[in-house]
Amino acid sequence: MRRSIPLILLAAAGTLTCRAAGGDPRINAIIPAVSPRRIEADLRALVGFGTRHTLSDTLSATRGIGAARRWIKAEFERISAACGGCLEVRYVSEVYQGLPRVPDPTNVVSVIAIQRGTGDPDRYVLVGGHFDSRVSDVMNVRDSAPGANDDASGVVAVLEAARVLSGQRFHGSIVYAAFAGEESGLLGSQTLARTAKAEGWRLEAVLNNDIVGNTRGADGISDDRMVRVFSEGTPPTETDEQRRRRRFTGGEVDGHSRQLARYVKAVGDRYFPELDIWLIYRLDRFGRGGDHRSFADQGVPSVRITEGHEEYTRQHQDIRVENGIAYGDVLEGVNFEYVARVTALNAAVLASLAWAPGPPRGVRISGAVQPAATLTWRPPLDSTAVAGYRVYWRTTDAPVWAHSLDVGPVTTHRFDGLVIDNWFFGVASVGKDGMESVVVFPGSD
Repeated sequence: MRRSIPLILLAAAGTLTCRAAGGDPRINAIIPAVSPRRIEADLRALVGFGTRHTLSDTLSATRGIGAARRWIKAEFERISAACGGCLEVRYVSEVYQGLPRVPDPTNVVSVIAIQRGTGDPDRYVLVGGHFDSRVSDVMNVRDSAPGANDDASGVVAVLEAARVLSGQRFHGSIVYAAFAGEESGLLGSQTLARTAKAEGWRLEAVLNNDIVGNTRGADGISDDRMVRVFSEGTPPTETDEQRRRRRFTGGEVDGHSRQLARYVKAVGDRYFPELDIWLIYRLDRFGRGGDHRSFADQGVPSVRITEGHEEYTRQHQDIRVENGIAYGDVLEGVNFEYVARVTALNAAVLASLAWAPGPPRGVRISGAVQPAATLTWRPPLDSTAVAGYRVYWRTTDAPVWAHSLDVGPVTTHRFDGLVIDNWFFGVASVGKDGMESVVVFPGSD
């Protein structure tokens, strides 16, 4: 059993804090700005719409998915007003029909808010969660489907991240997204992924928050300190030549989504040393899916952030009591402080990525049959923001990067004394303020 020890939580004051050893003072200031009280208020508001089923009412001001999306858009607009109009708020929609879960023409409408970067605004990182909900019968649009944990918890994490980060100015751009149509086939995220590609976004990271509020699992474990991060080993867009080369050079667990997951863990370990971040080497839960897949399918580094222990009686269930067991995704199953903790982790990761320069390009490695390995790379597009580079290495069976070295403003480094057969290597860009990009594995770009 994985064990974790308590993160310091000042629930009475409605703030979070952490015992980070050093770290960037800007990140350390962001963490306590996350408010469990605001998160609770947002959750109550979303649950209050009764149902947010994809096919539910769009005209009512108080019930259904239409009322919910208008409320989310209004919240983003309020956040933008508070920061002097720093967010571009809009709907992203597409009409779907002829699908098993959407038989008739239905406008699936997601809500996004974009915080433009000041240095490299065409480079984006995205945080999202889905606001649609369901009960046992996926086509039941009548009965109440509160969706408190799945996935109002993820949506309020996105809203709160926007609140605490909108007061900052970043080098790159941040997208805050509330997806519709997840329970109907990842529809809203598919539309946004296509929109991002059509509009030419350099989308370098997607953090999908789906089910981030429950702390008592079906496995009998109560744990409010664990967070799971799901990622796939190699992207589906990998070419036949890349697959062929990987058979001889390695990298089965080193695709760019896996590097993003390691980045999340590295930030978490630095700023939340008592939070247990568990890297799960799967695209998603066994046989299941989430909105990050829509972006991963296009080759975008994407991960799912979710609670450590799920309670299945509170997912996709009619509200009822049966054999003494209470079923239903209701507000009582959500731990507001835990959602705040996950939100703070998201905010720290987003800020780190958005303040950092882009990752190096064209990373390659050589060194067969010699006691050394040589990395080479090209600067990122925003090279003027780079102060230098940091090379990483680890044994081939290590789950995370174990060693690093700052090598300065160069584009090559030789690891003397390290036999290439026994180690994996990578490189990250480091900004003038010390923030670093995701590590790039040779040959993965």
